[in-house]
Amino acid sequence: MSETHEFQAQTQQLLDLMIHSLYSHKEIFLRELISNASDALDRLRFAGLTDAALLPDAELGISLRVDPEARTLSISDNGIGMTREEVISQIGTIAKSGTAEFIRQMKQSAPGEHVDLIGQFGVGFYASFMAADSVTLTTRKAGDEATTVWQSEADGRYTIDDGDRDFAGTTVTLQLKPVDAEAGLADFTDEWVLRDVVKRYSDFVGYPIRLFVEGRDEQPEQALNSMKAIWTRPESEVDEEAYSEFYKHVSHDARDPLLRIATRIEGNFEARALLFIPSIAPYDLYHRERANRGVQLYVKRIFIMDECRDLIPEYLRFVRGVVDAEDLSLNVSREILQQDAQIRAIRKHLSKKVLESLAELQKEDPEKYLKFWAEFGPVLKEGLLDFEEKRERILDGMLCASTESGSGLTSLADYASRMKEGQDEIYYLTGPSREVLAASPQLEAFRARGVEVLLFTDPVDDVWLQQPPTFQDKSFVSAGQGDVELGTGEEKKQDAAQAEEQANDFKPLVDALRAVVQDDVKEVRLSRRLTESPSCLVRDEGDLSPQIAEMLRQAGQAVPAVKPILELNPKHPLLLRLKEVHEKDGTDPRIKRYAELLLGQAVLAGGGQIEDPAGFSRKVADLMVEAL
Repeated sequence: MSETHEFQAQTQQLLDLMIHSLYSHKEIFLRELISNASDALDRLRFAGLTDAALLPDAELGISLRVDPEARTLSISDNGIGMTREEVISQIGTIAKSGTAEFIRQMKQSAPGEHVDLIGQFGVGFYASFMAADSVTLTTRKAGDEATTVWQSEADGRYTIDDGDRDFAGTTVTLQLKPVDAEAGLADFTDEWVLRDVVKRYSDFVGYPIRLFVEGRDEQPEQALNSMKAIWTRPESEVDEEAYSEFYKHVSHDARDPLLRIATRIEGNFEARALLFIPSIAPYDLYHRERANRGVQLYVKRIFIMDECRDLIPEYLRFVRGVVDAEDLSLNVSREILQQDAQIRAIRKHLSKKVLESLAELQKEDPEKYLKFWAEFGPVLKEGLLDFEEKRERILDGMLCASTESGSGLTSLADYASRMKEGQDEIYYLTGPSREVLAASPQLEAFRARGVEVLLFTDPVDDVWLQQPPTFQDKSFVSAGQGDVELGTGEEKKQDAAQAEEQANDFKPLVDALRAVVQDDVKEVRLSRRLTESPSCLVRDEGDLSPQIAEMLRQAGQAVPAVKPILELNPKHPLLLRLKEVHEKDGTDPRIKRYAELLLGQAVLAGGGQIEDPAGFSRKVADLMVEAL
């Protein structure tokens, strides 16, 4: 039964962009189609482990068939195939989770960069329209009798019809566009062009890729690709280009990787791993329900699982690559894998190896490590929430801004080397941005004494710092929470004595100000952290940070009401003048007005929002009129 469907509006817009934009590597469509065929063969082999009847009698493989006269190119496999419903779902809808974002990045990127976005957003099949005027897909699901034919000319519609196919698998037939050398469109009916593309992009595919040319009597015997499992070959035999193309094959990322990690496990069991760290974070890195932890599992070079999440902890979910184990049972299921001791041992080994490789990168190529941290640092810090991990390895690699790092970043080790004599704690401040934190009045006493403070701005920082680990036997202490005691032992004694004297001296004024703002704050007290500003807000020990409270609200959880503490600077001229006013007349209406202004100023200085900005603005305007 024939059906005609219209593409979604975004889908058609995406196709138009792909077809009419200038690509620097139009041949990547062939790499994408071969990768899809390889995936289909992998899935059939896996299904065949529990249902041998699904496996064909013929050798599993991929064939390229060209007809130079008709200008057609077909890519065929005898893999798992698709049902009619799967064709509509998987082919009729492009990049369900990221179409809008893909289009936005396509429009913003330079022409030569468009190609880098294709695999990242799962639209590789549609790269075919860069080289073809029309595309026909014929497929039959393994174990089914029905064949489905999908066809489109990228004109806003596609048709679905019944068809005929003798065996399971998929064939994609392209009606090729005319050759256009200036636009980078080669002759993809040319045997040597196809051989070059396959060798360059798909030499390591684990199934034979054979070429058939219409009108030629002899059929090929030798595959175009070597089919050698790249992770089993000595590194001396594999060049960087081959590793890079393998990474692109397993990750569907058209960029070169930032780092390659090869490792081998020996002992009670054996396993090999070839891992990569991308150069750019994937678009779904922070969408955990969609994020792909792309580590494939093989057993004795037999594909088992495309995405084995148990092999890599969540905080390393950006890692891509393959793991090939020697002794795992071939009829494993996901549930069994979660309990498998070997899987847990492999996971532990890979985590250690990745962190060691990153530590080596940080030491040998700091500039490259900075690029890694900019893309994946916030995710790596999620590992500090895993109490089974050796968290010092993550802390060793941590980079963060500080009050002394300028526009750059510092490591914890470098921070520790600059700590003042007698300083036993690592001071930090969390907030929405580096700029807001750097200007925070909460840092004034620290600056006055030359004490460096780390500035953390990632949402995960508020979480792991709630129960902070130690670094070089030094605890993490918030500069914006609780009271502050800085300096040597003798200096702390002097500060405490002075604070007690000031508290007694200012008590009547503080009590009066507290009476005005008591509904909005937990406490009003004199500050030992302020040296320039009249007021600031701090959190009490154990209180939730505003960032964690907001995260809980977004998750639909109840958030306990937490009031901040209003601290006042007893040395500020405003407070000294208010003290005089209060001593002269405790009922002076200016006491109430200035209490509200001090609270509002503290909220703004901390990067917060005032509940009644118009009212606050009127109070400031009235004050300006009085001053004039």
